[in-house]
Amino acid sequence: MKVIVTGGLGYIGSHVVVELQEKGYEVIVIDNLLNSSIKVLDQIKAITGIKPEFVELDLRDKKSVKGFFSNHSDVQSVIHFAASKAVGESVAKPLDYYENNINALVYLLQELKDRDARIIFSSSCTVYGEADELPITEIAPIKTAMSPYGNTKQIGEEIIIDACKAYNSINAIALRYFNPIGAHHTALIGELPLGTPQNLVPYITQTVIGLRDELSVFGSDYDTPDGTAIRDYIHVVDLAKAHVIALERLLESKNETNFEIFNIGTGNGSSVLEVIHTFEEVTGEKLNYKLVDRRAGDVTAAYAHTAKAQNVLGWKAQSSLAEALISAWKWEQYVRSDKY
Repeated sequence: MKVIVTGGLGYIGSHVVVELQEKGYEVIVIDNLLNSSIKVLDQIKAITGIKPEFVELDLRDKKSVKGFFSNHSDVQSVIHFAASKAVGESVAKPLDYYENNINALVYLLQELKDRDARIIFSSSCTVYGEADELPITEIAPIKTAMSPYGNTKQIGEEIIIDACKAYNSINAIALRYFNPIGAHHTALIGELPLGTPQNLVPYITQTVIGLRDELSVFGSDYDTPDGTAIRDYIHVVDLAKAHVIALERLLESKNETNFEIFNIGTGNGSSVLEVIHTFEEVTGEKLNYKLVDRRAGDVTAAYAHTAKAQNVLGWKAQSSLAEALISAWKWEQYVRSDKY
């Protein structure tokens, strides 16, 4: 079985490629290398013994997308990650986010609508906005998005829903995941943002290793126990396994409707300061940080209700916050060594 993974050299995508190959799937990676490195292909091979087929392709180029699928007429399964993903950056560059996250999805669906297609969509808990109740269930209201990034995920889901209604050949699952952190246990792949990190954990590890002077904690006046924002931090390998399970649900025609939604998180919320203190505790390293004003687009708290994923998919997060942070630190040390 061939599976296309768009954005497959990125952080989450590369971990999913590893999980797919270890289960015997033949993977075709599509990536435009704007926020990833070709070196990841060799890292995947080092883990799995298999170098996946790679196609450098920008999904914003409609003609190129059409050409790719003309040459891969036998592929029906796609896991779609290719998108820009930083909340803060999306506030500053909204048009870039709408072009990249929406146009690419539309062009992809246009090529899949006439196939017996199965799509796993990389969605996000940001679709819930500032949730009324915690933990957040899949039936929580979709609020006005707090950022252009969150809005692209809301719109992306709506586009897929409409496509599933119009084309019975499309079956899709949207995984609304919370905050992926950590790295593969081999420390051969992990989160390596190009430029300044937009996410908490890589900024922590880059600061401790000396690449950054200090970490800014955005907001200390939230209505939380310590005043900092709360998120549900999930180990990226647990998250990757959820994508494979979701795909197999579609391949085995176990889905109840042709569009399903699942939250993917741990069910536990941790504040920014809790993450920092846990990192310091498990690594023995001290982090230079300061409390600053809130950042536009951030919500106070978000953590998942995970019963649906457990009961329907049979999936549950296995790794702790401490384990995820240790793996992230090992990855950071490896990347900055002569071995990488």
